[in-house]
Amino acid sequence: MTKIGILLGSLRKESFSKKIAANVAALFPEGMEAEFVEIGNLPLYNQDFDDENNAPAEYTTFRNKMKEIDAVLFVTPEYNRSVPAVLKNALDVGSRPYGASVWSGKPAAIISQSPGNLSGFGANHHLRQSLVFLNMPTVQQPEAYIGNVAALLDENGKLKDENTVQFLQTFADAFVDLIKRHQA
Repeated sequence: MTKIGILLGSLRKESFSKKIAANVAALFPEGMEAEFVEIGNLPLYNQDFDDENNAPAEYTTFRNKMKEIDAVLFVTPEYNRSVPAVLKNALDVGSRPYGASVWSGKPAAIISQSPGNLSGFGANHHLRQSLVFLNMPTVQQPEAYIGNVAALLDENGKLKDENTVQFLQTFADAFVDLIKRHQA
C-alpha cells in the first residue's frame, strides 16, 4: 500500500483546501491510501530545540509520521502572494535536524486554490521553490491552479463541475505516475 500524505495550507474547519483535497483523495486508484497529516499543532520551528536535543513532542510525532509517508500532496490557498505560514513551518520542521530531512526523494504534487481568479499562483510557485531545495520530485504538468473554488463545490463540499473533476483526475493520474516511477 502506497501512503500519500495530504498537507493543507489552511487551518479552517471548512477550508476550501480541505474540500478540494478530499475530492482528489477519492480519485487515487486502489493501492494508494491518502491520509490527512496534521500540521496546525506544530510549534514554530526553532533550531535550538534540535541543537539542545529538546524537540517538542509534536515535532517528533510529525517527523515519524512523515517517514511512513511515500508521497505528499500539498493543497493550499495563497496568503499575501505566498505560502501560508503553517505550511512553511511544516516544511522547516520536517527538514531538520540537518541531514535528517523527512522530505528528500518523496514525490510531491501541489494544488493551489482561491475563491478569486488568481487561483493561488504565488503560493504554488513559492512552494515549488522550497520543494526543489528539499529534493522532492514534483508533478510539473498538469499544473493545478483552482480559481473561483466556491463556485465549484456543492453544499456538501463535493465538486459539482465535471470538467474540474476530469482535470483533477488527470492531475491525480500524473501524480500516481510520478510516484510509481520513484518506487521502481
